[in-house]
This record gives sequence, structure tokens and C-alpha cells, in this order.
Amino acid sequence: MHFHHHGYVSGDPRVQVASGVGIDRPDELPDDVDVLIVGSGPAGMLAAAQLSQFPEITTRMVERRPGRLAIGQADGIQARSVETFQAFGFAERITAEAYRITEMAFWKPDPADPTRIIRTARPLDDPAGVSEFPHLIVNQARVLDYFAEFMANSPTRMKPDYGLDFIGLDVDDDGEYPVAVTLAHTAGPLEGTQRSVRAKYVIGADGARSKVRSAIGCTLAGDAANHAWGVMDVLAVTDFPDIRLKCAIQSGAGGSILLIPREGGHLFRMYVDLGDVDAHTKGEIRSTTIDEIIEKANAILHPYTLDVRNVAWHSVYEVGHRLTDRFDDVLPEELGTRTPRVFITGDACHTHSAKAGQGMNVSMQDGFNIAWKLGHVLEGRSSESLLSTYSAERQVVAKNLIDFDKEWSSLMAKKPEDFEDPTELENFYTSTMEFPAGFMTEYQPSLIIGQTTHQELATGFPIGKRFKSAPVARVCDTNLIHLGHQATADGRWRIYVFADDPLPGAPSKVATFAEWLANSPESPLAATPVGADQDAWFDVRVIYQQHHQNLDITAVPEVFKPQVGPFKLNYLEKVFGVNPAEDIFDLRGVSRDGAVVVVRPDQYVAQVLPLTAPAELAGFFAKMRTGRG
Repeated sequence: MHFHHHGYVSGDPRVQVASGVGIDRPDELPDDVDVLIVGSGPAGMLAAAQLSQFPEITTRMVERRPGRLAIGQADGIQARSVETFQAFGFAERITAEAYRITEMAFWKPDPADPTRIIRTARPLDDPAGVSEFPHLIVNQARVLDYFAEFMANSPTRMKPDYGLDFIGLDVDDDGEYPVAVTLAHTAGPLEGTQRSVRAKYVIGADGARSKVRSAIGCTLAGDAANHAWGVMDVLAVTDFPDIRLKCAIQSGAGGSILLIPREGGHLFRMYVDLGDVDAHTKGEIRSTTIDEIIEKANAILHPYTLDVRNVAWHSVYEVGHRLTDRFDDVLPEELGTRTPRVFITGDACHTHSAKAGQGMNVSMQDGFNIAWKLGHVLEGRSSESLLSTYSAERQVVAKNLIDFDKEWSSLMAKKPEDFEDPTELENFYTSTMEFPAGFMTEYQPSLIIGQTTHQELATGFPIGKRFKSAPVARVCDTNLIHLGHQATADGRWRIYVFADDPLPGAPSKVATFAEWLANSPESPLAATPVGADQDAWFDVRVIYQQHHQNLDITAVPEVFKPQVGPFKLNYLEKVFGVNPAEDIFDLRGVSRDGAVVVVRPDQYVAQVLPLTAPAELAGFFAKMRTGRG
């Protein structure tokens, strides 16, 4: 953790110094804001948390509830999300309180007696080691709490504005604040009254019944599977031996259960198969009682029994797969003629079943994607054309998710006797685990994703996919750390410079590149505002091929040891050697001739270049600033 560079810090270093709009932040919602976020679910909270790191941007979040969420419906936290939490500083703490999935058990009818179920397989959750981060189960409300803490400790001292419901909006491209939003007070002394707010941009994170989506003329299109499930979070006594394992249970008597153990050692969730729904009487399934769900669960679990002692939450739902054709307010005929002003995220633009554990996870990446882009546009780092990449990138991800979820949901609802291969369900689970873990997203070439011309220089960092961390040795203090874990959610681009073979101080490609990076007017670092820290906009780190004990840090180019803070202190923690036991050059297929790996603020690899191509790096960032190229 980086602190003390502005002077000695005796308190909690996670509490950043208030600055910009965070100084004397008004409790009352202002009449004019830069970004208005509607809804404090996972997408909205992550977007707010990211924007809280931009001190000069006025971001406010409105939520119709009178206070924090107490019971969340989502609970599955995939490894990509935990990786994201690392950037926001709370991965270790939430992992400590969560349930961790390491295996999944599969139960099927006993061939000798199909009225009974038996365990048939128990594969590892991540057999290939796709991520160093775990797969967790924890209450959605706790995820939101951690983001709220991050926001409150940020320079902007951001917090949700509770008790305000979105009514409607109008967009007029004239004026500094072109989006007029109407809100209604839902709690407090002003309950029932309305007020208006003007914004430069609006993010709709207001769920599957999104009013923001309706206001910009988007509709969810898709289908329902006409298959119902009862879901319950319960405390119970049972003789079922795998009650603390994630389980897919298929019964010979008909019906299935997806069992999800919850945090705390006792609570668990069950998705209980209620069967097909008659399209003409589908409303009746909603009246299924909790007692009927429990009775159905006991029938599926036979010969085991479930004695429910307490129900924390339950619901009945049908699987639906719906997607909007755009995630912003730019109509198809307007493409290329104007930039968007209103964006929708999460369930507002894609809905699917809960059983693949994707809703919260994909929604948070929606929020991450749009938030840093808005921050860069509003601060003048990028042209407005950057905002058009949000819908283009995230709509494809949502479509892939829905296709995956359709297959997984249909397999979960399938009767055991209908499988051609009795191991089909578990084979699908293990063979596709990289997708639900969140690591199959691959953005295509665009304004902020480069071509794969030089991909062979770093084959383990595929352009368009998230930056997969690996161990390195920090030279200044000899600590072995994960390179990617040092990247915080501060809105900065990362430039990882992998050196060629010569040691620091000797003539080399990396030395020539460092000289250009530090001094050329074409260098991306030249755009850093006057008076700001040298690494304020770009976090540049160097990785040498040698063991840290063979590296002289005083010979390392100064651009890799930037001066920061009012005292102009050299920040030495950006210089690394290899860990001989796990050499990052070998692990990630990095060329021994060196390479430059450019990573976006949301942790996706944007470009791979040779050390000898500074002009290409300059052109990449110049294109973003101008929106042309």
C-alpha cells in the first residue's frame, strides 16, 4: 500500500485525504452533477467506487431504498470479481468471511434404486489453476458494504443518496448539463415530492425493471424457458453429507437442486426445481409457498432429510434470458453522429438465471467498464468517442453470457434419464469453468484495444483479455509479490515494460525506451498535467530478466522511479526482477528481446509492442485523446 508520500500518516492508510469535490461535500444532492448513477446494486456501486477516485468529478448515486441493502439475492463471487476486489483493496477481507468453493459434488439416482440419490463425482472447482483468486460465496449486501467503505474513504468522500426514486429523464444536447432527471423522494420529510437534477451523464443501474432503460427507449428482448425454480436461504438440520459443498443434485423422482453453501458455516441456499410451467397459468407458480419448496426439496434429497429451522429469504422465479440491443441512448441511426449521454448496466440490460452465478459478476464489470471511461472523458484525458466503446464491448459479453446460461440452465433442468452421457453435466461444468470464472471476455480491436501484430512478444498476455498476474521480485525490498496485484482501481493506465537482457546501466533497448518515455513530447507521460505526480496518469513499471540480487536499483532509469508527493520522493516499488522459481518471462511467454504491455484501468490488456516501437505507443494514446486514427 502506497502512503506517507504526502507526509506521515498515523491513522488508517486506506482513508485517503479528501480533495476536490470531497472537501466539504454537501449532504444535499446538488442541482447539477457530472455523473448521476441510478441504483446502488453491484454495477452502480462499483461504478461509483471507481468514479470516487476522480476528485474533480461530481458523482452522485441515488437509490430508492431508504438505506443499505440488508439481504441480497446474489451470492456467487467468481474469481474475476475477487481479482477486481483486489484492485479496490478488500479481496483479502471479503475472502476471510466468505465461503470458498474448492470442489463441486454431483449427485444422481442410484442405478440400483433410482428413488435414492448417490454421489457420482466431486471434481475440483479450478483444476487447471486458471486464477490465483478463489471462487467465493458471500451475501451481496456485504459486497456493497465494502464498495461503500471504499467510496467513503476516497478523496471525494462519496456515499449513496438514499430515498430517491428515478421518475424520468430528457436529453438535450445543448448546455453543460444536457440530461434533465426527475426524481421522487421515497422517504424522509420530503416523501412524495419531486425534484430535478441536471447531469452531464447518467448511468442506469436500476435492475431488471429499469426505468432508465425505458426512458431511453430500450427494451429487453428474449424468451422465458417456462421452467420454475424455488430458491431459499435456510438454516437447517440434515443428514445429507455434502451440505457444506456446492452440489448439483438430480433426482430419480423428478427434479433437481443446486445447493450453494453460504458464509458463516451454517446457512445454505437451495435452488429447487419446481418443474415446467404452463404458459397459460404461469402466474400460479408464484404462489408456491416456502413449505411446498421445502417439501419438494425433501423429495429430491431422498433418502436424506432436510429439517428447516429458519428461512432467511425465499422466492420463486422462472428462468428468463433477455438482452437489449444497445447499452446507451444512441439509436442505431444516430451511430457516429453523437456520443452517448445515458448508459445502462447490469440487469437493466441483460437478465438470465441465477444458477451460473454470473449476474452480480458481469454487472460489476459493466460498472467498471463505463466508470473509468467517464472519468477520463470528464477529466479531459480522452475524447468523448471513448464512451461509444462501452456498449460495443459489453453487449457482446452479455450475449455470450446468455448463450452460456441457456445451456447450463437447460442441463440443470434435464431429467437424468434424458442424458445421452451420464457424465454430461459434470463434464460441462469442468470443461467450461474458465467462462463462469470471468476470464473468457476478450474485447475486439477498437479505439482502446490494439491489433495483435506483436502478440508473439507476450503470448501469455492476450490483447483484449484481462491481465493475468504472475509472481515477480520487487528489487527495493526483495519481496516476492504478484505483479498484477499492485494495480489499484485508481483510473490509471498501466505500462509494464519487460526489459531485454542487459543489466541496468548498460546500453539496452529498455534504456533507450526509458529515455524516450521520460523526455519525448510524443510520450504518453507528456500529457500528465503540470504539477501532478509523474505517475498521476500512467503507472509505469519495469521487469528485468535477472534475479533481484543481481540488479542495481541506482542504475535503473529514473522514469521507473518517479518522484511523487509534495516532497518529490522517489517511488522505488515499480522495479522488479524475476522469481527464478516462477520466471514471469517463461510463465507468460514474454520475449527475451523485451516487450511493452499496456493495460487499461479496468485490467484488460490493450496493446503489446516491442521496445523499439515508441511511435506505435505514442500513436495508440494519441488516438484516444483525439478520437481519430
